[in-house]
Amino acid sequence: MRPLDDISFFAMAVQAASAVVAADTADAAVRPESRSALLSHGDRTARAVLLLHGYTHGPQQMDALARDFHARGYNVWIPRMPNHGTNDPQASHRGSVRDLISYASKGLDIAAGLGDEIGVVGISAGGILAAWLAQHRDDVVRRLLLLSPFFGPASPKLPGPAVRLLSFGYARGLLPDRRTSRGYSLAAVGRYLSIAQTLRTPPRPSGLRSIAMAISSLDDVVDTGAATSIPRRMAEAAGIPLHALALPEALGIGHNTLALAGRPDAGELLTRYVRLYEGMAAASRGDA
Repeated sequence: MRPLDDISFFAMAVQAASAVVAADTADAAVRPESRSALLSHGDRTARAVLLLHGYTHGPQQMDALARDFHARGYNVWIPRMPNHGTNDPQASHRGSVRDLISYASKGLDIAAGLGDEIGVVGISAGGILAAWLAQHRDDVVRRLLLLSPFFGPASPKLPGPAVRLLSFGYARGLLPDRRTSRGYSLAAVGRYLSIAQTLRTPPRPSGLRSIAMAISSLDDVVDTGAATSIPRRMAEAAGIPLHALALPEALGIGHNTLALAGRPDAGELLTRYVRLYEGMAAASRGDA
Protein backbone atom coordinates (compact mmCIF):
# COMPACT_ATOMS: atom_id res chain seq x y z
CA MET A 1 0.00 0.00 0.00
CA ARG A 2 1.07 3.55 -0.66
CA PRO A 3 2.03 5.64 2.39
CA LEU A 4 -0.72 7.97 3.60
CA ASP A 5 1.76 10.83 3.34
CA ASP A 6 2.01 10.32 -0.43
CA ILE A 7 -1.78 10.47 -0.76
CA SER A 8 -2.14 13.56 1.43
CA PHE A 9 0.79 15.37 -0.22
CA PHE A 10 -0.74 14.75 -3.64
CA ALA A 11 -4.16 15.98 -2.49
CA MET A 12 -2.65 19.13 -1.00
CA ALA A 13 -0.61 19.77 -4.16
CA VAL A 14 -3.68 19.40 -6.38
CA GLN A 15 -5.66 21.66 -4.06
CA ALA A 16 -2.93 24.32 -4.18
CA ALA A 17 -2.60 24.08 -7.96
CA SER A 18 -6.38 24.23 -8.40
CA ALA A 19 -6.50 27.38 -6.28
CA VAL A 20 -3.89 29.03 -8.50
CA VAL A 21 -5.79 28.02 -11.66
CA ALA A 22 -9.06 29.26 -10.14
CA ALA A 23 -7.48 32.61 -9.28
CA ASP A 24 -6.20 32.96 -12.85
CA THR A 25 -9.65 32.05 -14.18
CA ALA A 26 -11.37 34.59 -11.94
CA ASP A 27 -8.98 37.35 -12.97
CA ALA A 28 -10.43 39.02 -16.06
CA ALA A 29 -7.02 40.50 -16.85
CA VAL A 30 -5.46 37.06 -17.37
CA ARG A 31 -5.84 35.75 -20.90
CA PRO A 32 -7.58 32.33 -20.97
CA GLU A 33 -4.72 30.70 -22.87
CA SER A 34 -2.22 32.05 -20.32
CA ARG A 35 -3.74 30.55 -17.18
CA SER A 36 -1.64 28.27 -15.01
CA ALA A 37 -2.19 24.62 -15.92
CA LEU A 38 -2.06 21.27 -14.15
CA LEU A 39 -1.86 18.09 -16.21
CA SER A 40 -2.57 15.27 -13.76
CA HIS A 41 -3.13 11.53 -13.98
CA GLY A 42 -5.37 11.74 -10.92
CA ASP A 43 -2.82 10.23 -8.59
CA ARG A 44 0.76 10.74 -7.46
CA THR A 45 3.08 9.49 -10.19
CA ALA A 46 6.65 8.20 -10.19
CA ARG A 47 7.76 11.38 -11.95
CA ALA A 48 6.53 14.98 -11.92
CA VAL A 49 7.91 18.03 -13.66
CA LEU A 50 7.66 21.79 -13.16
CA LEU A 51 7.71 23.85 -16.37
CA LEU A 52 8.76 27.52 -16.18
CA HIS A 53 7.99 29.69 -19.18
CA GLY A 54 9.97 32.69 -20.39
CA TYR A 55 9.76 36.44 -19.93
CA THR A 56 6.80 38.09 -21.78
CA HIS A 57 5.31 34.62 -22.43
CA GLY A 58 2.81 32.53 -20.49
CA PRO A 59 2.15 28.87 -19.66
CA GLN A 60 0.93 28.31 -23.22
CA GLN A 61 4.57 28.51 -24.34
CA MET A 62 4.99 25.13 -22.65
CA ASP A 63 1.75 23.53 -23.93
CA ALA A 64 3.22 21.06 -26.42
CA LEU A 65 6.08 20.02 -24.15
CA ALA A 66 3.66 19.64 -21.22
CA ARG A 67 1.42 17.33 -23.23
CA ASP A 68 4.44 15.26 -24.26
CA PHE A 69 5.59 14.85 -20.65
CA HIS A 70 2.05 14.00 -19.56
CA ALA A 71 1.70 11.36 -22.28
CA ARG A 72 4.86 9.75 -20.89
CA GLY A 73 3.33 9.34 -17.45
CA TYR A 74 4.39 12.58 -15.74
CA ASN A 75 2.21 14.86 -13.66
CA VAL A 76 2.93 18.37 -14.95
CA TRP A 77 2.58 21.80 -13.32
CA ILE A 78 2.91 25.00 -15.37
CA PRO A 79 2.43 28.10 -13.19
CA ARG A 80 1.98 31.56 -14.69
CA MET A 81 4.83 33.93 -13.92
CA PRO A 82 3.81 37.03 -11.90
CA ASN A 83 2.39 39.83 -14.05
CA HIS A 84 2.55 37.71 -17.21
CA GLY A 85 -0.16 36.52 -19.58
CA THR A 86 -2.44 39.49 -18.99
CA ASN A 87 -4.23 41.96 -21.24
CA ASP A 88 -1.78 44.65 -20.12
CA PRO A 89 1.37 44.38 -22.29
CA GLN A 90 3.29 46.46 -19.75
CA ALA A 91 2.45 44.25 -16.77
CA SER A 92 5.37 41.88 -17.33
CA HIS A 93 7.74 44.82 -16.80
CA ARG A 94 6.67 45.10 -13.17
CA GLY A 95 7.64 43.03 -10.15
CA SER A 96 10.67 42.24 -8.03
CA VAL A 97 13.39 39.65 -7.61
CA ARG A 98 11.57 38.43 -4.51
CA ASP A 99 8.40 37.92 -6.58
CA LEU A 100 10.29 35.75 -9.07
CA ILE A 101 12.01 33.63 -6.44
CA SER A 102 8.74 33.16 -4.55
CA TYR A 103 6.95 32.17 -7.76
CA ALA A 104 9.54 29.53 -8.62
CA SER A 105 9.70 28.17 -5.06
CA LYS A 106 5.93 27.89 -4.72
CA GLY A 107 5.77 26.19 -8.10
CA LEU A 108 8.30 23.62 -6.92
CA ASP A 109 6.40 23.09 -3.66
CA ILE A 110 3.34 22.08 -5.67
CA ALA A 111 5.32 19.90 -8.08
CA ALA A 112 6.93 18.12 -5.13
CA GLY A 113 3.54 16.77 -4.08
CA LEU A 114 2.70 15.46 -7.54
CA GLY A 115 5.37 12.79 -7.92
CA ASP A 116 8.22 10.86 -6.38
CA GLU A 117 11.02 12.21 -8.58
CA ILE A 118 10.84 15.94 -9.29
CA GLY A 119 12.51 17.90 -12.06
CA VAL A 120 12.36 21.35 -13.60
CA VAL A 121 12.41 22.62 -17.17
CA GLY A 122 12.91 26.32 -17.80
CA ILE A 123 13.17 28.29 -21.02
CA SER A 124 15.04 31.59 -21.43
CA ALA A 125 14.44 33.65 -18.25
CA GLY A 126 12.56 30.66 -16.87
CA GLY A 127 15.85 28.80 -17.23
CA ILE A 128 17.43 31.17 -14.71
CA LEU A 129 14.74 30.32 -12.17
CA ALA A 130 15.04 26.60 -12.94
CA ALA A 131 18.80 26.70 -12.34
CA TRP A 132 18.27 28.70 -9.15
CA LEU A 133 15.89 26.01 -7.87
CA ALA A 134 18.39 23.27 -8.68
CA GLN A 135 20.97 25.09 -6.58
CA HIS A 136 18.82 26.30 -3.69
CA ARG A 137 16.24 23.49 -3.52
CA ASP A 138 18.65 20.67 -4.22
CA ASP A 139 16.82 18.47 -1.72
CA VAL A 140 13.92 18.34 -4.19
CA VAL A 141 15.18 18.87 -7.74
CA ARG A 142 16.59 15.73 -9.35
CA ARG A 143 16.49 16.60 -13.05
CA LEU A 144 17.05 19.88 -14.85
CA LEU A 145 16.60 20.93 -18.48
CA LEU A 146 17.50 24.43 -19.59
CA LEU A 147 16.21 25.61 -22.96
CA SER A 148 17.96 28.72 -24.34
CA PRO A 149 18.86 29.78 -20.76
CA PHE A 150 19.22 33.55 -20.42
CA PHE A 151 22.17 33.74 -18.03
CA GLY A 152 23.32 36.84 -19.88
CA PRO A 153 22.58 38.73 -23.10
CA ALA A 154 24.46 38.03 -26.31
CA SER A 155 27.91 39.54 -25.76
CA PRO A 156 28.08 41.72 -28.90
CA LYS A 157 24.86 43.40 -27.84
CA LEU A 158 25.76 44.24 -24.27
CA PRO A 159 29.25 44.41 -22.72
CA GLY A 160 29.98 43.23 -19.17
CA PRO A 161 29.74 46.64 -17.45
CA ALA A 162 26.32 47.20 -18.99
CA VAL A 163 25.14 43.82 -17.68
CA ARG A 164 26.25 44.80 -14.18
CA LEU A 165 24.40 48.09 -14.57
CA LEU A 166 21.25 46.20 -15.53
CA SER A 167 21.45 43.70 -12.68
CA PHE A 168 22.06 46.43 -10.10
CA GLY A 169 20.88 49.88 -11.18
CA TYR A 170 17.81 48.97 -13.21
CA ALA A 171 16.86 45.87 -11.23
CA ARG A 172 16.80 47.84 -7.96
CA GLY A 173 14.95 50.80 -9.42
CA LEU A 174 17.93 53.13 -9.01
CA LEU A 175 17.60 54.07 -12.67
CA PRO A 176 14.38 54.90 -14.52
CA ASP A 177 13.12 52.00 -16.61
CA ARG A 178 13.61 51.97 -20.36
CA ARG A 179 12.49 49.72 -23.22
CA THR A 180 14.75 47.92 -25.68
CA SER A 181 14.10 47.67 -29.41
CA ARG A 182 12.40 44.32 -28.69
CA GLY A 183 10.10 45.99 -26.17
CA TYR A 184 11.84 44.43 -23.18
CA SER A 185 11.94 46.35 -19.91
CA LEU A 186 15.51 46.97 -18.70
CA ALA A 187 14.27 46.77 -15.12
CA ALA A 188 12.64 43.37 -15.74
CA VAL A 189 15.66 42.00 -17.60
CA GLY A 190 17.88 43.32 -14.82
CA ARG A 191 15.89 41.41 -12.19
CA TYR A 192 16.46 38.13 -14.02
CA LEU A 193 20.13 38.92 -14.52
CA SER A 194 20.59 39.72 -10.84
CA ILE A 195 19.43 36.16 -10.10
CA ALA A 196 21.67 34.80 -12.86
CA GLN A 197 24.67 36.56 -11.31
CA THR A 198 24.31 34.38 -8.21
CA LEU A 199 24.75 31.30 -10.41
CA ARG A 200 28.17 32.37 -11.66
CA THR A 201 29.86 31.55 -8.36
CA PRO A 202 31.13 27.97 -8.04
CA PRO A 203 28.02 25.84 -7.50
CA ARG A 204 27.81 23.51 -4.53
CA PRO A 205 27.24 19.76 -4.89
CA SER A 206 23.59 18.92 -5.42
CA GLY A 207 21.27 15.96 -5.66
CA LEU A 208 20.86 16.27 -9.42
CA ARG A 209 20.72 13.00 -11.31
CA SER A 210 20.77 14.65 -14.72
CA ILE A 211 21.29 18.11 -16.17
CA ALA A 212 20.89 19.13 -19.79
CA MET A 213 20.65 22.22 -21.94
CA ALA A 214 19.61 22.99 -25.49
CA ILE A 215 20.23 26.11 -27.51
CA SER A 216 19.85 27.13 -31.13
CA SER A 217 22.84 28.09 -33.24
CA LEU A 218 20.69 31.01 -34.45
CA ASP A 219 20.05 32.36 -30.93
CA ASP A 220 21.02 36.04 -30.96
CA VAL A 221 19.48 36.82 -27.55
CA VAL A 222 21.54 34.90 -24.98
CA ASP A 223 25.20 34.66 -24.08
CA THR A 224 25.85 31.21 -25.54
CA GLY A 225 29.06 30.81 -23.54
CA ALA A 226 27.26 31.31 -20.22
CA ALA A 227 24.37 29.15 -21.44
CA THR A 228 26.79 26.22 -21.56
CA SER A 229 29.40 27.05 -18.91
CA ILE A 230 26.99 27.56 -16.00
CA PRO A 231 25.16 24.23 -16.39
CA ARG A 232 28.51 22.54 -17.04
CA ARG A 233 29.83 23.79 -13.69
CA MET A 234 26.63 22.63 -12.02
CA ALA A 235 27.07 19.20 -13.60
CA GLU A 236 30.69 18.99 -12.45
CA ALA A 237 29.68 19.90 -8.91
CA ALA A 238 27.05 17.15 -8.95
CA GLY A 239 29.50 14.66 -10.43
CA ILE A 240 27.37 13.98 -13.51
CA PRO A 241 27.77 14.70 -17.23
CA LEU A 242 26.12 17.64 -18.96
CA HIS A 243 24.01 16.64 -21.94
CA ALA A 244 24.08 19.55 -24.38
CA LEU A 245 22.24 19.98 -27.65
CA ALA A 246 22.98 22.66 -30.23
CA LEU A 247 20.18 22.99 -32.75
CA PRO A 248 21.80 23.60 -36.17
CA GLU A 249 21.10 26.68 -38.26
CA ALA A 250 19.44 24.52 -40.90
CA LEU A 251 16.46 24.01 -38.59
CA GLY A 252 15.69 27.73 -38.69
CA ILE A 253 14.82 27.89 -34.99
CA GLY A 254 15.72 31.07 -33.12
CA HIS A 255 15.82 31.91 -29.44
CA ASN A 256 12.44 30.37 -28.62
CA THR A 257 13.29 26.70 -28.94
CA LEU A 258 9.67 25.80 -28.21
CA ALA A 259 8.24 27.76 -31.17
CA LEU A 260 7.49 24.54 -33.00
CA ALA A 261 3.83 24.91 -34.06
CA GLY A 262 3.26 23.70 -37.60
CA ARG A 263 6.71 22.18 -37.97
CA PRO A 264 6.77 18.61 -39.33
CA ASP A 265 9.66 17.81 -36.99
CA ALA A 266 7.95 19.20 -33.87
CA GLY A 267 7.31 15.77 -32.39
CA GLU A 268 10.90 14.69 -32.98
CA LEU A 269 12.29 17.82 -31.34
CA LEU A 270 10.01 17.51 -28.32
CA THR A 271 11.12 13.90 -27.91
CA ARG A 272 14.76 15.01 -27.99
CA TYR A 273 14.07 17.58 -25.27
CA VAL A 274 12.42 14.97 -23.05
CA ARG A 275 15.26 12.52 -23.65
CA LEU A 276 17.73 15.22 -22.63
CA TYR A 277 15.71 15.89 -19.49
CA GLU A 278 15.75 12.20 -18.64
CA GLY A 279 19.53 12.10 -18.86
CA MET A 280 19.92 10.51 -22.25
CA ALA A 281 22.62 11.93 -24.49
CA ALA A 282 21.29 13.75 -27.54
CA ALA A 283 21.64 12.09 -30.92
CA SER A 284 24.97 12.89 -32.53
CA ARG A 285 23.49 15.28 -35.09
CA GLY A 286 23.64 18.81 -33.72
CA ASP A 287 25.17 18.00 -30.35
CA ALA A 288 27.19 20.72 -28.60
